Amino acid sequence: MREEPASTKEARTMRVRLRFAPEVRGRFRERMYPNLQILGQLEGGYTLVEIQLDPGSHTDEFPLELLSWVLSWGSRVEVLEPPSLRQSWLAEVRAVLERYGNTSSFPSPFVFWGHSHPDPSSWQPLRAHLEAVARLAASKAQPFGEEENGWLAGLLHDLGKYGDRFQLRLEGKIGGLDHWSAGAHLALFEYRQPAVALAIQGHHIGLQSGSREALKGMRLRSDGRGFPPNLKLSEVNLELLKRRLEEDGLKLPPPSTALVEQISSAAAMLDTRMLFSALVDADFVDTEAHLRGEGYRPTPPPLQVGQALARLESYLDELGRDERIPPKIRALRKALSDAAAEAARDAGRLFTLTAPTGLGKTLAMLRFALRRALRDPRIRRIVVVLPYLSILDQTAQIYRELFRDFGAHYILEDHSLAYRSSGEAFSDEQDWNERERRLLTENWEAPIVLTTHVQLLESLHSNRPGACRKLHNLAGSVLLFDEVQTLPAHLAVPTLKTLSRLASDKYGSVVVFATATQPAFDMLDEQVRQGEPQGWWPVEIAPAPEVLFQQSRRVEVDWWLKSPTPLSHLVALLAAEPQVLVVLNLKRQAHALFRLAEERGLEGLFHLSTALCPAHRLKVLEEIQAALEAGKPCRLVSTQVVEAGVDLDFPIGYRALGPLEAIAQTAGRVNRHGRRKEGRLVVFLPEDEGYPDPAYARAAALTRVLQAEGGLDLGPAAFRRYYQSLYRLQDVSDEEIENLILTQNYAELARRYRIIESPTVNVVVPYNEEARALMQEARHHGINAQWVRRARTYAVPYFLPRSGPPPFLETLFLRRGRAQVPDWFLCPDPGQYHPRLGFMPEEGLGLVV
Repeated sequence: MREEPASTKEARTMRVRLRFAPEVRGRFRERMYPNLQILGQLEGGYTLVEIQLDPGSHTDEFPLELLSWVLSWGSRVEVLEPPSLRQSWLAEVRAVLERYGNTSSFPSPFVFWGHSHPDPSSWQPLRAHLEAVARLAASKAQPFGEEENGWLAGLLHDLGKYGDRFQLRLEGKIGGLDHWSAGAHLALFEYRQPAVALAIQGHHIGLQSGSREALKGMRLRSDGRGFPPNLKLSEVNLELLKRRLEEDGLKLPPPSTALVEQISSAAAMLDTRMLFSALVDADFVDTEAHLRGEGYRPTPPPLQVGQALARLESYLDELGRDERIPPKIRALRKALSDAAAEAARDAGRLFTLTAPTGLGKTLAMLRFALRRALRDPRIRRIVVVLPYLSILDQTAQIYRELFRDFGAHYILEDHSLAYRSSGEAFSDEQDWNERERRLLTENWEAPIVLTTHVQLLESLHSNRPGACRKLHNLAGSVLLFDEVQTLPAHLAVPTLKTLSRLASDKYGSVVVFATATQPAFDMLDEQVRQGEPQGWWPVEIAPAPEVLFQQSRRVEVDWWLKSPTPLSHLVALLAAEPQVLVVLNLKRQAHALFRLAEERGLEGLFHLSTALCPAHRLKVLEEIQAALEAGKPCRLVSTQVVEAGVDLDFPIGYRALGPLEAIAQTAGRVNRHGRRKEGRLVVFLPEDEGYPDPAYARAAALTRVLQAEGGLDLGPAAFRRYYQSLYRLQDVSDEEIENLILTQNYAELARRYRIIESPTVNVVVPYNEEARALMQEARHHGINAQWVRRARTYAVPYFLPRSGPPPFLETLFLRRGRAQVPDWFLCPDPGQYHPRLGFMPEEGLGLVV
């Protein structure tokens, strides 16, 4: 027989390449397979070998003898090529896994893992994680029409985990890996979805930049550098990652040829954040369920609109019969509430509610929201947004009592004293125990959420996973903003652009701005339209606000602005009235007046400011309320903390010259319930004419000018005149912020957008035994989320000097890892917490107004 040519024989020779795990290096020599050759060492200690199968010893199926030899090595070997034999091997592996039903006994490469676990039998297969996150993200993005992109983001977000390096990372052998850039590359360059790419890239490190240059930089680098550059890609071979994903039983959709244009606008940035929110919340929820081993968290209760509305309207009927409230005020409250119920019929999505203090705006807004939810099936929740914790506490008490039969999870409070870290990235379960450093807030799935302006608005402009994970739940929400005059003027336009987008048909939300001192935001409509076509032209809920203010007028305002009023004269005024309120602009002014009054021996003397911790303020407010109701002496010296939402009723008040809206808020604490024929408010020029910041000073000066030009009352027309002038005096849009929107720079915008421009830290003060016990616990064990939730009622805000924490503050550490905490401190010296004036650190340092 003629011998087969050598070239043909060579062509039929099959080369099988295998990768052996580090722990068996050298041992495969003991069980050598014929024609096995060592090709070299791979990263991570793996060994690459090749076996040549002679002609006639194989078919397209795996040779039985070789298959048995490969399977005998279990999880310590992987078939790399040829593709046909790899598929046969994978089929056999899957058959083994199905037969024994326990994938945990077959670590990589038989199964690619998404998350490890302290229990080796509870590792999570990557396929299961990707399927779950894709399904959850699609569901969370469905209310705003991004279900398909949510699914794609979930499927690709951890694509890099199919890399060998990441599997080694789960075993604790290496670190410093980027497993997100591969999925981002695929989303951008094969599926043409910039928002999906940005969401994937940012799901651990935060949203970065959507500029053209930044998007071009999303291509995987051949040198293996990741993003940020100090990280290394888990795998540079994108085709290998795609192949492994599909071999794992997942199917990639066909690539897209149509590029989705990335528009530079505030609306486009919100769209990306909402998709990002759906992805990171889905990732968090699935990872949390895996690590806790308890399944997904329970589904929150529904809004139960009909029952909630019936309960509210029954309560309003009870209030309408309360004879302690003058009939005129009861009638005005009912008229406002009925107008809010009627306004819910309007199909618009932007509203204002302009009404005097004391007419029940809080409950009128809630009635509007429930009535709107009854008519609009897209409405899923109500979010109440308040400027100060004092108002939030009062509102929460009312709501919890009102809906006490609706379950413990019907109402959620989330506000700015919740602990937030400095914002570094985390990565999967390796750092999962440190999630308390940033992910302490819920994802806002409760039917009614109470939060602060800071928490909501900064989250809407954030780039961090922890802050953004709740945002998708704002779709289909009624957002009730109370006391909107507190919004900083320089943030007005970018904020209105974002909220206008949220109130578009895409998201189906409704926004209500309520206050007695309504800013003239409609003047900014043209500027808002540059970022969102809907603009800002809201519908007023209250019928004839000017008439309403005239009918409810309860306070006469006197203006003493010709010359400063000395502190000694203010003390005399305090002495002359048994029940009187004095509001000053700065803490130092209030402290000075209080000490003089105390030296005078005045009875019933109280002080309120943010130098008192929340628990202390609440106790003082209760004492003040009791004294007022009992007709006892009550002389309150306060800062602006008393001005918004605090339900106090004095017969007379004195207010240092300030912005017109601040003066009106003080007026709201005078004859609040109309029990007297008329109250009196005196606006005076303080001897120490200091102000919290330049914007506050400009607004105070404008108030003085307008009063000199022709007098001011506290009605809507006066405020429109005031705000029109104010908007001409100061910027209503920060130029740097507008440039960051144009360049779609999420990271820098998050840093720049601050409701409170000088961020404070939290100082726990030794107010009582519980506070001191918490301080001891922190010293001995460090702090965690539970500690923070208990401690925040004993914390006061404090501006750190640029030089760093002063020596009278004690630093704190995390309970796990012992890392130093940047924004929580202790005040160890009881002498620095005055029993009447609160936190009194070294003079001139860090005092918050």
